[in-house]
Amino acid sequence: MAPYLAWVGILAAMIYLPMTEDRPNPVRTVVKTLPLLFFAYAAWASGREAFLIAGLVLSAFGDFALSRVGQKSFLFGLASFALAHVLYTLHFIQISGAMPWESFVINPPMAIFLVAFGILAEVWLVPYAGPLRLAVRIYLVLITLMGLAALSMPIGLAFVGAAFFIASDTLLALQMFRMSDENPLMGRIGWSIWISYIAGQAMIMTAVGPLSNG
Repeated sequence: MAPYLAWVGILAAMIYLPMTEDRPNPVRTVVKTLPLLFFAYAAWASGREAFLIAGLVLSAFGDFALSRVGQKSFLFGLASFALAHVLYTLHFIQISGAMPWESFVINPPMAIFLVAFGILAEVWLVPYAGPLRLAVRIYLVLITLMGLAALSMPIGLAFVGAAFFIASDTLLALQMFRMSDENPLMGRIGWSIWISYIAGQAMIMTAVGPLSNG
């Protein structure tokens, strides 16, 4: 059953894709929340680890919040995804038995790149986040730790998934803090955000192997 649940989640994600350009509405919110709920259900049905399942559920909460408007909804979504990154980090540590900083020994070039990317984001992003600067800065630290932890996983799919997730968040930050409403790419960048996000979550979910019936 688990693989079918995951495919239903991917189908829901495909249905939502053209909705990324729509204004917030109840139908859009429901459809956006479904993919990660199905991913979480699939992971649970497959007997996956609790940290992974909880991270997927929190991601669904984040999707729900970010489908709404207003700073409170954004902060709730940011907090949900920040906690999801913490749980994914714990999940990767549990599987690999290695701490995030050990990735500097396991894969020095990519570990250095991740840290450099975080520092660069501090320069090009944080100053433009206004009153959300501290929240965005904390989020950057957590997602960098998640990426470093993924580098220590025995299967490279975890890091590819983390990289897609980081790419999605980078594009979202670009859309929110560095693009004007008049920019012709403002709507279409949502397609790239959603595709990279779903791809990243799917790869993280299956990083330890294909889903099974448990």
